[in-house]
Amino acid sequence: MTLAQRRSWLILALSLSATFAVLGCGQDDKKGGEQQAKAKIDTANKNGNDHGWWCEEHGIPEHMCGLCDKEYRDQKKAEGDWCPEHKRLKSQCFKCDPTLYEKVFEPMYVAKYGKKPERPPQKEFQK
Repeated sequence: MTLAQRRSWLILALSLSATFAVLGCGQDDKKGGEQQAKAKIDTANKNGNDHGWWCEEHGIPEHMCGLCDKEYRDQKKAEGDWCPEHKRLKSQCFKCDPTLYEKVFEPMYVAKYGKKPERPPQKEFQK
């Protein structure tokens, strides 16, 4: 390949890269979801949770919090994971089984950060 051909390919590659960087690659615009996620992390940061990974209000990792994330909740509910009495995912219903927090979710936090998280408010455990 000659030097002129290499330059042409390089210019073409840079042009395409710049185009994709500016316009994206044709994926659906998900700015609303990104803004919601950023707002959750900003709120977490204000509350001293600098990682934004943990939903302090509900004692569950943010990405799987059925009370905060409607899309996740709907997916799990469609799979049959639902507590009709407390209107939350059965696998996260601390009201039906308060030990779920200590058995399942607290260890996730400890595994990631090496310390126990602050316990969620008592209302999350009361029937």
